[in-house]
Parts: sequence; structure tokens; C-alpha cells
Amino acid sequence: MLHLVGTGALTGALLLGSAPVASADDIRERQWALNAFAAEDIWAHATGKGVTVAVVDTGLDSHPDLKGAIVRGKDYTQGKGNSDNGSHGTAMSSLIAARGHGPGNKLGMKGLAPGSKIMPITVPTASTYGKGIRYAVDHGAKVVNLSYGGPRDEGDRKAVEYAISKDVVVVAATGNTPGKHKEYPAAYPGVVSVGGLGRDGTLWEGSSWGSNTTLVAPAEKNLSASPKYKSGYAIGDGTSDAAAYVSAAAALVREKHPDLTAGQVINRLIKSAKPLTDAKGNAPKLPDEKFGYGVVRPFRAVTSDYAAGPKAGPLAQPEKSSDSAAGSTSSDSGSSSSDDSSGWMYVLGPPIVLFGLILVVLIGVAVVIVVLVKRKDSRDRVSDPWGSGNGPTVPGQQYPGQQPHAPAGQFGGPPTAPPPPPNQPPSR
Repeated sequence: MLHLVGTGALTGALLLGSAPVASADDIRERQWALNAFAAEDIWAHATGKGVTVAVVDTGLDSHPDLKGAIVRGKDYTQGKGNSDNGSHGTAMSSLIAARGHGPGNKLGMKGLAPGSKIMPITVPTASTYGKGIRYAVDHGAKVVNLSYGGPRDEGDRKAVEYAISKDVVVVAATGNTPGKHKEYPAAYPGVVSVGGLGRDGTLWEGSSWGSNTTLVAPAEKNLSASPKYKSGYAIGDGTSDAAAYVSAAAALVREKHPDLTAGQVINRLIKSAKPLTDAKGNAPKLPDEKFGYGVVRPFRAVTSDYAAGPKAGPLAQPEKSSDSAAGSTSSDSGSSSSDDSSGWMYVLGPPIVLFGLILVVLIGVAVVIVVLVKRKDSRDRVSDPWGSGNGPTVPGQQYPGQQPHAPAGQFGGPPTAPPPPPNQPPSR
């Protein structure tokens, strides 16, 4: 069973918390992902204004950078006051909608969609996260961020399908177990499944893949709000962060293109993504099982001219009869097709079977060749993946903070040690 750790509630707008904030700081400079995204250019076109993003997580603590960014949510833990003991929900919310503080909001951090609103849904266990999703949908959320995962659950699947049927973009993290691992809700049909990208343009070393990966986004050394620490901020890794950034990108698109359906918003995110390439600049067949369709590029998703496409969007959709069925084979297959091919194979007979066998042999030879080529370049790379001219480089010095240890069932989160106070040089 999925288990979420953390208690807390939020029943209204946040008040300023007690997290210390310096009069002048370098927090914004540490947000490398904003520079990579060319966020300032994006904000000239969209900030996510008018779009509510539900963060179904461990809760939300008061923080100066989130003042004015919160709408009424729901607490399923019977907590009292604004409390996020796990810190995870606060971190995700800040990556999406933090808006800074001080004169001109130039101090502190900013989320990728600083004009959006956060609806905090506080959940302690898998038995309530489905309820939380339904609550968010019924109370106006247009994007739902799910930065955690676990095994398949029928009730939770139906809640995700309900959100999709109500024109909501559902975003989930693939997980932080390196390698091919299927996690839910990321693997449910119609969900934007987000893996992690490192600062050097390669797949983040801790990223899971195999949950029908749709996109990848920054998952390494991301700064987030954390009132638990003296500085008010923390630096951590995780596909949780990557999912939050894609949720923010969806909010940006929903503001700029309000007439698009959720599926068409996803289509824009996919069409504008930067596919991975190997050392020779060759791109694989999309979607790739590790990178999906590539690196999310919100500037292009907001500003470029793309055909709207079908209302349902490009992702595999839940079966219409899913509420009465225990599940479908297509949900676990990772395939975008649910066609039954046995009928036409039977009718066309042996010639097609023979052709199929020959084709299988040829594909097998091709696979062997691909594997041998891959060994020469073991890490797929994206060169300037965001297309902004601001592609990140490996930092010359180690940023503060440690590998995150998220609550059980969650991906990523604040590290176990805080960064130093603003303007203090990072430790090596």
C-alpha cells in the first residue's frame, strides 16, 4: 500500500510564517532550472494566472514566498492549522507557485508558474488520496500534481480517471528507484508521467522509468521552500520536483490557451518537448521508455503555434467501461494501443504469420546492433534541452544540501540538512 507521512491542514489563505528571510539574498540565483527554462521570457506571456493546481501531498506550511498563492484545500489527517511535518508538500507547492517576497517580489524563490494558485490536499495514506483527487476536481483545480506513488489500486485508478473525464491535467512522478520500475499513479492511462533530468542534460541517475514516461524535467539540486530550516529553503533531488515543474508548465499553457482541453494542453507539452539524442545527434523512436517525448519546454509550449489536435490528447485513455471493470490489459502494458489484433491475423492466415516471423528476426538483429551502439555511449544526453540558450552546466562547486530522503511512498523532497543562510558561500 502507498503510505504518505505527514499531517497538517490548510483552510484559507496563508499568513506570513516565521521562517527567517534575509534582507538581500541569492536564493533566485540558485534556481538553475528557472534559468534553463528562460522563465523571465515565459512570464512575459503567461504566469499561470487564474489556474489552480492541486498538490495532493503532505500538507503546506506558511512561507513568505507562498503568501497569496493559496486557495482553500482539504485535510484528510484531522490536523490543526497550517502544518506540513513531511515538508514535501510545501516544497512541491513552492516549485510550482512561489512568488518571492519583498520589494517587487525580488527576494526569495519563484515557482515556474508564480501566478497560479495552490490547492493543498493533505493525505496520510493511500485510502484517502483518491478522495483528495476527487475533492480537488470538484472544487476547481485544473491541474493535479501527484509527486508520489505505489502499487496499483482500483479506487485510486477510478479517481484519476474521474479527474481526466472532468478535463483536468493529471501529472505524476515516475519514482526515485533507478532503472525500470512501474509506479502508480504515473502508469495509469492518461496521466502525464514525469521522469527526472540532471543538470548536465542526462537522465538523472536516480530516476525510475517504465511508468509510461511522457516527459522529463529537472530533478537534481532544486531549491525549494522549507520553513524547517533557518534559511527558509532546502536543496534536494527527485522526480517529485520534475513532476511539479511539469504541473507548473501545464498551468502556464492553461492560462495562455484557455480554450484547449486537458488533452490538448498535454499535446502542446509533448509537441514542444525536446527529444533526447545520442552522441551522434540521432533521436530514438518516440516515446522513448526513459525520456518519453523529451524534456519539457514551457516557453515553446506557451508561445509556439501547434494544431490543437483531438480533445482527448495524444496519451492512451482510460477505457470508458473502467468503472465497472477490475482493470484493463492496456493499463499495464505501457502501450498507447488497445486494438485486438487476433481477428485479422486469423483471417489472413499463414502468409501473414510467415511474414511476421521474418519481421521478428529482422527486429531482433536490429536490437542487437542498437545494444552494441549503446554500449559506446551509455548515457543519453540532451544538448541545451530547453532550447533557451541557457542550457545548464555541471556546477563548479558543490551546492549545499544532501540527497533527499522523502517520506515513504513519496519521491524526492527537502534534504536532511539545510543550505547555509543567503549570501554565505556554499560548502564544498
